Amino acid sequence: MNNTHDSALTSWVESANSPDSDFPIQNLPFGVFSRKGETERRVGVAIGNQIVDIGESLSANLWTGKARDVARFCDRPTMKELMQASKEALSEFRSRLSELLSGTPGDESAINPLPPGALVPMSEAEMRPPTDIGDYTDFYASIYHATNVGKLFRPESPLMPNYKYVPIGYHGRASSIVLSGTEVRRPKGQTLPTGSKTPTFGPSQMLDYEAEIGFFVGKGNALGEPVPIDEAEDHIFGICIVNDWSARDVQSWEYQPLGPFLSKNFATSISPWVVTWEALEPFRAPAFFRPPGDPQPLPYLSSERDKNEGGIDLTIEVYIRSMLMREGHLRPSRLSAASLADMYWTPAQMLTHHTSNGCNMEPGDLFASGTVSGPEAGSQGCLLELTRRGAEAIVLPTEEDRRFLHDGDEIIMRAFLQREGAARIGLGECSGLIVASSAR
Repeated sequence: MNNTHDSALTSWVESANSPDSDFPIQNLPFGVFSRKGETERRVGVAIGNQIVDIGESLSANLWTGKARDVARFCDRPTMKELMQASKEALSEFRSRLSELLSGTPGDESAINPLPPGALVPMSEAEMRPPTDIGDYTDFYASIYHATNVGKLFRPESPLMPNYKYVPIGYHGRASSIVLSGTEVRRPKGQTLPTGSKTPTFGPSQMLDYEAEIGFFVGKGNALGEPVPIDEAEDHIFGICIVNDWSARDVQSWEYQPLGPFLSKNFATSISPWVVTWEALEPFRAPAFFRPPGDPQPLPYLSSERDKNEGGIDLTIEVYIRSMLMREGHLRPSRLSAASLADMYWTPAQMLTHHTSNGCNMEPGDLFASGTVSGPEAGSQGCLLELTRRGAEAIVLPTEEDRRFLHDGDEIIMRAFLQREGAARIGLGECSGLIVASSAR
């Protein structure tokens, strides 16, 4: 915790002081954008409804020392170099930027120190992918999600014997990661219809979303060199929202013996803004409390620091807006809300386990939490859980029912961190509209 987390801080950028803004001065997330009508990509920082074009500020002699090095990394078309900056340099940059943006609107002393053109309205910008993602891994870190799904197929023993010992994950497809707002085409695949002994091929009829949080790797590790648990967070740059779209009927036919394949790799949506690890500091929480009888993490996954503050008190919400809802100008309807603090495995444990065999993580790699679900009704992060694999329909405000997603449905995910004594910060939103399968 430092002065950048002070809940009393305000900004001369008036929109940043709105209580429902995702991007107050206490947040300052990074993103890559282009000005509308231009192709050049730049790294910027969100503040209210504005973007600070850091590259445009370099000529104004606002930066010194390590903060200037970070500012130069922002004068690039991706965040790859920025993500590799040291925690100390990123903290120095954050502190200086907070200083430049702080002030009270209407106060004569609150003068914009940025050069002309360095502040870009979000309405005049188009967001781009944060970086070229080399590798993507998806975990299965919610014991509530794993239990709910397991009960659908194995009511007597929903959790596999290894679940409480090892962070389960699979390697996803980085090439099909798309930015929020990109349409998602309904995938085709092999499925086994109920009562049939042979599969058919065609559009998935059980298309689903999964509400997740993604973690961007900053500093990598050398091949053959595992990352110790107490050093794992030094390798995480920041977080975003992830929607891991899933074709459940394809998944149930293909997943044995090697796990998800075509049911998962047709699209994964991410939000454009990356909230830095330092911005999360006021919202740290203890790791998941393991009740008596649960095994404690093996030594390589165990740390007092991670046990005491390895969790993150973040809320992720899922909304749906059907075609009829859009035509009727209705607001999106909330389907669920869950907390990342309920995850059985922490981000540090996931990264440490990922590298425990010597696997090398590269700057810009992304790993995701898996579906974020909780113990209460309405905290399930996917339709597979909410509808009990289609057995119980959800009714929308238009009286349409949903067991799985229809063409024309839009899924919108939002995430925020809120705690007494701290300023609320958000991750923005991650959206995707389902369109019909290809005619081919």
